[in-house]
Amino acid sequence: MGIAQNQIIHEITPLSDKDCFYIAERYKTQFTYPIHSHSEFELNFTENAAGVRRIVGDSVEVIGDYDLVLITGKDLEHVWEQHNCCSKEIREITIQFSSDLFFKDFINKNQFDSIREMLEKAKKGLAFPMPAILKVYGMLDTLASEKQGFYAVIKFLTILYELSLYVDQASTLSSSSFAKVGIHSDSRRVQKVQEYINSHYKEEIRLNILADMVGMTSVSFSRFFKLRTGKNLSDYIIDIRLGFAIRLLVDSTMSIAEICYECGFNNLSNFNRIFKKKKACSPKAFRENYRKKKKIV
Repeated sequence: MGIAQNQIIHEITPLSDKDCFYIAERYKTQFTYPIHSHSEFELNFTENAAGVRRIVGDSVEVIGDYDLVLITGKDLEHVWEQHNCCSKEIREITIQFSSDLFFKDFINKNQFDSIREMLEKAKKGLAFPMPAILKVYGMLDTLASEKQGFYAVIKFLTILYELSLYVDQASTLSSSSFAKVGIHSDSRRVQKVQEYINSHYKEEIRLNILADMVGMTSVSFSRFFKLRTGKNLSDYIIDIRLGFAIRLLVDSTMSIAEICYECGFNNLSNFNRIFKKKKACSPKAFRENYRKKKKIV
């Protein structure tokens, strides 16, 4: 497998070991920082930035006037780029914090259940809906100017808690396979099938084999799987394969045809059609656009 020569910039954040979080509030006319990753968790808010293109993993979206995203995936690449934004009054608030902020026994307390669930889901990136943004806007607005460190931490924890109440309404950004995040289900049968798909996505996967694995009929299993995951089995398998395919588009020099067959798609034209439907561009265009944002370090 050919490996791409360009690498995502790995950012060394200003977060000190002695601080709970680092916050930067900026007023600017354009986004210039290249695509990057870092080990720290990040909550990023943008205001007056309609037309900016936000990339998180293999998610590419043009945002509106307000955008609030939480990323907890270690080294999940992301960038906000100018694209079609013409605003001269962009405001950005970036909060970076370590996973150590919630030491193990603390985060496992019942009172933190919703925050723990949110941090887990945010490994793929979470974009919050407008009601959530409005709920925390006042606290975000004043957090950078809070002079008392203790109260700043309490305010930040409150922001995280309020956002955690909107997790079910938040949009998951990157695919699991691209973000290299394991998929967890509260159903052992679903988990068993998911693990099988992750290990055999390159091969033909038959419904009856999956159903037999969990002792169900094909019809019953299809209904059960959709109820537990929110996706049809075929759509789920396609999303897993696409995530791996996009990772190869970004990180390798394999041809698109090679990637197509490597990731379980047995027809190149079908792969191109599905990719364009899901990502609004061809695999070739995605690769070219993504690589323009990489820099050698």
